[in-house]
Amino acid sequence: MSTATEIRLASRPEGVPTHDNFEIADTEVPTPGAGQILVRNLIMSVDPAMRGRMKDVKSYAPPFQVGEVMSGGAVGEVVESHIDGVGPGDHVLHQAGWRTHAVLDAGRYVKVDGSAAPLSTYLGVLGMPGLTAYAGLLESAEFKPGDTVFVSGAAGAVGSLVGQLAKLKGAKRVIGSAGSAEKVRHLIDDLGFDAAFNYKDGPVAEQLHKAAPEGIDVYFDNVGGEHLEAAIDAITLHGRIAVCGMISTYNDTEPTPAPRNLAQVIAKRLTIRGLLVIDHWHLQQQFVTEVAPLVSSGEIKYSETFVDGIRNAPEAFLGLLSGANTGKMLVRIAD
Repeated sequence: MSTATEIRLASRPEGVPTHDNFEIADTEVPTPGAGQILVRNLIMSVDPAMRGRMKDVKSYAPPFQVGEVMSGGAVGEVVESHIDGVGPGDHVLHQAGWRTHAVLDAGRYVKVDGSAAPLSTYLGVLGMPGLTAYAGLLESAEFKPGDTVFVSGAAGAVGSLVGQLAKLKGAKRVIGSAGSAEKVRHLIDDLGFDAAFNYKDGPVAEQLHKAAPEGIDVYFDNVGGEHLEAAIDAITLHGRIAVCGMISTYNDTEPTPAPRNLAQVIAKRLTIRGLLVIDHWHLQQQFVTEVAPLVSSGEIKYSETFVDGIRNAPEAFLGLLSGANTGKMLVRIAD
């Protein structure tokens, strides 16, 4: 192939992103130089955190620049190499997604083995989302056997693994929230959650109380907003909250009201801790060693939602923000 395709940020969204915020550009396949490799991307990830990078604000990751190609996790096949130890046919994991081809310097990728696990899993259950779930539950939320755990966004790539890990590690009860009846069924029947509810069916606080009448000890937050307020109300003395994401607020154009019950943080002596996976790379080998065999044996289940074609990457991202995925949302780049 002599033509490459990339997705650029055309404009910064106001509120909910639209297709107009993206530009699809065809260009020449880049040529690697000394100390570089050329990769043909096969699968790429879209993640909620990318919405924050579409804003021109200082954060833990630099914002995408208008007119420039976006970036994110991807797995690809090496086409040409000028680096010892990696050659054509090898598969690598890297952060130069949102394009069909990428030139990478040494140290900007890691080799992955497609015979050990499907390549897609290195972007999901065995990748960043998986480590986020593992570290967030065990370190950020300080999970203990016997805890009752509530997970919001529980049918997503992170939340689904949080719930399963909690069950495997001795949780007394695991409750999840999701956005459809089918996702609720999936959480209970397929993933082994003790209870789950559709947050669209009524007030979250009421549904959470019915699912956990004795309260919760741990809340893993992927949603924020009403869910966080309900969790603070339901959580027990010395409860722990790991805040991984607040997807319900990402498209807000006005400041988001804080939970109205924050005073309970004092009375209940709660721990609320923000979670970024970059702080937990020291657990990566432990995570893979422990979780990969559980995935292989089927003790941990995972779901993937695929959108085909690099030109449909914006559609996949918009679908992610609206809850169109079960498990990890991925784009198959190659035909």
